[in-house]
Amino acid sequence: MNKVLLDILVCPVTKTPLTLSKDGSELISKVGGMAYPIRDDIPVLLESEARTLTTDERLESSSSK
Repeated sequence: MNKVLLDILVCPVTKTPLTLSKDGSELISKVGGMAYPIRDDIPVLLESEARTLTTDERLESSSSK
């Protein structure tokens, strides 16, 4: 994902910064606890398309701060 684009994208729900998942397939909203998919190199920033992070993923996100 383009670094400049990643720097300007925010979670549509919380308006907080997003981070790229380790495998590059999702944008993670740590505050919102959601993962938005990236399909064909296009971020899908729709709440209805996001998945909720698991407890383990939330703990991993908070420990990597």
